[in-house]
Amino acid sequence: MRREADLLVMSALGQPPHKGVPACPGLNLGETVRHVGSGYHWTLEYLRLGEEPRDWQRYPADGQDLLEFTRSAAEAVVEQLAAHDEDEPCATWWPEQRNYGFWRRRLAHETTVHRMDVQGAAGMDAGPVDDEVALDGVDEVLTLWLGHKLDTLGVRGSRDEVVAVRVQDHMWLTRCGPQGASAWRVEPEDAEHADALVTADPMTMYRWLWGRLPDRMIEVYGDHDAIAQLWALLRLATK
Repeated sequence: MRREADLLVMSALGQPPHKGVPACPGLNLGETVRHVGSGYHWTLEYLRLGEEPRDWQRYPADGQDLLEFTRSAAEAVVEQLAAHDEDEPCATWWPEQRNYGFWRRRLAHETTVHRMDVQGAAGMDAGPVDDEVALDGVDEVLTLWLGHKLDTLGVRGSRDEVVAVRVQDHMWLTRCGPQGASAWRVEPEDAEHADALVTADPMTMYRWLWGRLPDRMIEVYGDHDAIAQLWALLRLATK
């Protein structure tokens, strides 16, 4: 996370804050940087209180530079997480993982995705993401955001559809419909009867699942309506 936070801040350095994020219409560079810094402060308060905070520092203090607001918050979070083992219990918003490892993973992906947003707004190519990180990001967006966050929002699909997600030799199945959404890892042969399949290299799939790339950047097979439903539900889950 520290490296990604440093890259995010360096990519924003000297850039006009009003520059738009190409992958997210309506979002600009300055608001992206502020959002990330606010998220770091929110996490620090969550860990301090042991529950979701109602109030935290959302904006730079008087006289504080926006980049310093985010950079200093990132440093504080890194220090807080480094002081605890990954398996040490703590409060989180995912019942399946109540430990500091949850926050390390969550903030690493939050920072990486928005680092690429800032680079896009600055007119730069998105810097690479290691395959291992991107694969973990694919798993996180499917199991945490689609499989859990969507349910907490009370959002359901209109059709019961199964879409397989393949990245290299890794495979997930997603089921979306009136009964809710879920996602889980499977062996390739377990996906033979899915309604549709989407496949791409790790970084491309990572960005597509987060809504940062269009469908033409991945390979799609089968029921396009099932893929469209998955895409729409992911946008609501990760909004």
